Amino acid sequence: MYAIIKCGGKQYKVSEGDMIDIDYTGKAAKESLEITDVLAVNDGELKCGDAISSAKVEAVVVLDGTGANRDRKVLIYKKRRRKDSKLKKGFRRSFTKIRITKIAA
Repeated sequence: MYAIIKCGGKQYKVSEGDMIDIDYTGKAAKESLEITDVLAVNDGELKCGDAISSAKVEAVVVLDGTGANRDRKVLIYKKRRRKDSKLKKGFRRSFTKIRITKIAA
């Protein structure tokens, strides 16, 4: 059984026991999290739309997004040729690592 959920503007395919990194939620470790934005559920046959309007996915926070729990750095580099103009920036996304405990369809 798996579900497709939407969290933080991204879509994830999850099943029970999976660990995924989502955008920072502000929840502490070992706190429960309920995701109600479920797009599809497959338990032998694929269901979506009004058939799963009451579906939800329950998860537990494993790591919160503070301190060292950040993704690798993404570098942004802009250079304008012949203008002696360049810009280098870096960005590190904070994330929350969760474990999927239950899919209720």
